[in-house]
Amino acid sequence: MGASDTLAAYFGFDEHETDYRTETLAGVTTFLAMAYIIVVNPAILAEAITIDGYTDAQTRDVIAIATILASVLAIGVMAFWANRPFGLAPGMGLNAFFAFTVVIILGVPWELALAAVFVEGIIFIALTAVGARKYIIELFPEPVKFAVGAGIGVFLLFLGLQEMEVVVGYDATLLTLGNVLESPVAALSLTGLALTFFLYARGTRGSIIIGILTTAVAGWLLTLLDVVSPGSLVPEPAYDQATNDGLLSMLLSVEYDITPLISGFIDGLGMMADDPLVFALVVFTFFFVDFFDTAGTLIGVSQIGGFLDDEGDLPEIERPLMADAVGTTFGAMIGTSTVTTYIESSTGIEEGGRTGFTALIVGVLFLSALLFVPLMRAIPQYATYIALVVVGIIMLQGVADIDWQDPVWAISAGLTITIMPLTASIANGLAAGIISYPLIKAAIGEARDVSPGQWVLAILFVGYFAIYFAVEAGQITF
Repeated sequence: MGASDTLAAYFGFDEHETDYRTETLAGVTTFLAMAYIIVVNPAILAEAITIDGYTDAQTRDVIAIATILASVLAIGVMAFWANRPFGLAPGMGLNAFFAFTVVIILGVPWELALAAVFVEGIIFIALTAVGARKYIIELFPEPVKFAVGAGIGVFLLFLGLQEMEVVVGYDATLLTLGNVLESPVAALSLTGLALTFFLYARGTRGSIIIGILTTAVAGWLLTLLDVVSPGSLVPEPAYDQATNDGLLSMLLSVEYDITPLISGFIDGLGMMADDPLVFALVVFTFFFVDFFDTAGTLIGVSQIGGFLDDEGDLPEIERPLMADAVGTTFGAMIGTSTVTTYIESSTGIEEGGRTGFTALIVGVLFLSALLFVPLMRAIPQYATYIALVVVGIIMLQGVADIDWQDPVWAISAGLTITIMPLTASIANGLAAGIISYPLIKAAIGEARDVSPGQWVLAILFVGYFAIYFAVEAGQITF
């Protein structure tokens, strides 16, 4: 048996009816769909992290390096330990909470915030090792489990259409259609989306990749040919650097020294005892949001891949959970926020990814991105978000598994699906479903069907929101 056959046997290609071509294509698709985090995460965290002697651009560069390294380690655990086709990286929403809420609004030093993420990761590792996280996730009510996929689908649609400027803000109705005659981004995005849908409907392998790359290349060509202004269809910093300094200079301009971030994390460990109550509340909030955000994502993308069992549970879920726990712990040590499984993994799953080899390809591409951090900035975000719209529509098929005639299913599943996009939070959608399930069960005289653990879970969510709203209202200050 050759090395190729051995690797295929390790990942279980025959069992999952897949092959190298399919898994590689899926890995590239997932990477392209989530590569924006290499640019976006540093942009967000740099609002809160300041490094003496570093310019803003250098700070963003070192955070980008930390982002890549944390992602690679977590994806490696996912590939070789969990053998699942899921990509991981510092989570969107969680990074904004780190930067704007914890550091900027609450005034917690960024060094201490990194220490809080580290402690959260250690707690996750311990809970995962003893099976506690798996037990809690299996307490999720059945209608919530089957609604998560569709909820994430609507969430993806909303995110994608907004970034593509197909849906824009409007005072009278909050949202309205974007004007393709006024917005080059909307016009090109819709063209790229139409191409992607056409290829997908015809069963073309790699339709999502083709759509993303074709749209990105078209945006650059239209810009270089002076059809549109430089800032319209391509990221302006990437355009300026590429045209003014040259491509080689652009590739060599990265700052790789992340030791200031590591030193900041070590300083944060020394600050933990200064105000233990503040530290405990920050750890609790990171923990609570990350726990349910990751759980919802895992269930949702697993539903698309057909990985769930008849009860809506993911077999051996503790293995992929360990990947995000290890990634979070390591990421905090080198200077980035909480690492989590990405909903964009569903793009690769839709392309046929079924094993950890898909994740391995994602990890290899992330690692190679160390050499091309500035080049990654050249891919317009609206192009990558075409993948979210396509996959979001595909994920809506999950609503067919919901018993809409049963009021318990209809209410808890309906709230799960709608609250996610409306609050831009998977965790909030889960909370709505989990809290409503026992209440509606009790209302129709079926309270005995609700387990004690499900009541506790609902009460914990209520308690979490009580603390969260008190902080927002300024009733709890730090």
